[in-house]
Amino acid sequence: MRFFSKFTVLCNLCFLLSVIFWYIEMHNKHEGSNEQVIQLPWLESTLVILGYGAIIVNLFFLLTVFIFTSLKVKTKIPKWMIIFNMVLFCCQVYFHFFFK
Repeated sequence: MRFFSKFTVLCNLCFLLSVIFWYIEMHNKHEGSNEQVIQLPWLESTLVILGYGAIIVNLFFLLTVFIFTSLKVKTKIPKWMIIFNMVLFCCQVYFHFFFK
């Protein structure tokens, strides 16, 4: 469970980076240009894929935490990590379903 929580935080950080990249690209787009924020397209693509897939990973993590708390199973996950993932899940839902 600790590995899964760390992987979820990593995906959420990639989500934040992909939102920043999206914002920069949308506001600095010129007619006919195909400029990227990072000049390494494979790195940016990897970050974006992990970032956009983070909503699914985050949903499974929060469901698992909810089930473990309901069954009163002890986990060694810090509270800040759970709160961080909950806040970012709300941001992800807003970004994917309402903002775009």
